[in-house]
Amino acid sequence: MAIEIIIAKCTGCSLCVKACPFTAIAIVDKKAVIDLDKCNLCAACVPVCKPKAILLRKPEPVSRPTDIKDYKGIWVFIEQKKGKVQSVSYELLGKAQELAKKLQCQVSGVLIGNDVDSQLDDLISQGADNIYLVQAPQLTDFQDEPYTNILVKLIQKYKPEILLCGATAIGRSLISRVAVIIKAGLTADCTGLDIDPKEKILLQTRPAFGGNIMATIISPNYRPQMATVRHKVMQPLSPDKQRKGEIIKESFESSLYASRTKLLDIVEEIEALVNLAEADIIVSGGRGMGGPENFKILKELAHVLGAAVGASRAAVDSGWMPYSHQVGQTGRTVAPKIYIACGISGQIQHLVGMQSSRIIVAINKDPDAPIFKVATYGIVADLFGVIPALTQKFREVFRK
Repeated sequence: MAIEIIIAKCTGCSLCVKACPFTAIAIVDKKAVIDLDKCNLCAACVPVCKPKAILLRKPEPVSRPTDIKDYKGIWVFIEQKKGKVQSVSYELLGKAQELAKKLQCQVSGVLIGNDVDSQLDDLISQGADNIYLVQAPQLTDFQDEPYTNILVKLIQKYKPEILLCGATAIGRSLISRVAVIIKAGLTADCTGLDIDPKEKILLQTRPAFGGNIMATIISPNYRPQMATVRHKVMQPLSPDKQRKGEIIKESFESSLYASRTKLLDIVEEIEALVNLAEADIIVSGGRGMGGPENFKILKELAHVLGAAVGASRAAVDSGWMPYSHQVGQTGRTVAPKIYIACGISGQIQHLVGMQSSRIIVAINKDPDAPIFKVATYGIVADLFGVIPALTQKFREVFRK
């Protein structure tokens, strides 16, 4: 929306000033002036303006597509980096197959890149019934504009009912642009997906209000229904080399591949020990660690176990660990075989990021800490005594 003062009609009566709850309006030279940095377009000033000098423009309503029943199938955007499909795509294919059984439809992958043919068999073996493939030298690395243009064209041509994408740096950048262009709803950072048994629409669950509640969001009137899903939340299917799938090759005019930006380089993040997102074992510390110097004992335990070191938001916000180690709603979502939570109380924001771990070991001196409700094993004790003892014991075991 937009708001403006029609100067010719304004009498400077100041009624709008009194009505504004955000002190966004002032009288200057006997005319009302709106501070757009303060105004939140609440429209409280409009009805009190007797000369009708305040104009509030509302956006044109988005028309509902009339052919909504023509949209069929579930699509997964296949994210690739340097020609290698990222693991989040396999996770989404697995979940898409589960959803597809309830909708009785096919699962399609959308793969954009160059020289990625070697990845096609793996995608089909792990859930893709068919793959829409677009290849060109200009598409080797992800760039917003060409990838958006291509995905929009494919959606307009084939009309998928649901489109899933990883909640990664690439996925978040791409899919929001697509949603705006095709005027579809988008739910970000989902941790759960399901199908409404009656209405046959996508139920998209994500943390809301700072992670204090879990909200289920629907998009019943627009297509495709779009969602980004966090890495390590869903489980991939076991590869089935007997599965067969169709490869649908598409190509477009070279102008569609053009970008106003130029990719100079891709710099990989240097991990201190083990990649947090891919680690089988993670040792995480929270506020209970007491300070940055105490993370040394966690790093020692991680070194013995060949594990990655994680941290809660409280520890990161305190400057004890870098953001790249943060686990939780505003950090990374992980699902290791073993997650050892040390001095972490277990607020919902943290649990969202690690509750899919196969085994959760919680160490906390507070017996009422919420972390114990999700823990497989709980140790109520001072972590400064437990962690060194565990490190020493594991050293002895591994020496044997």
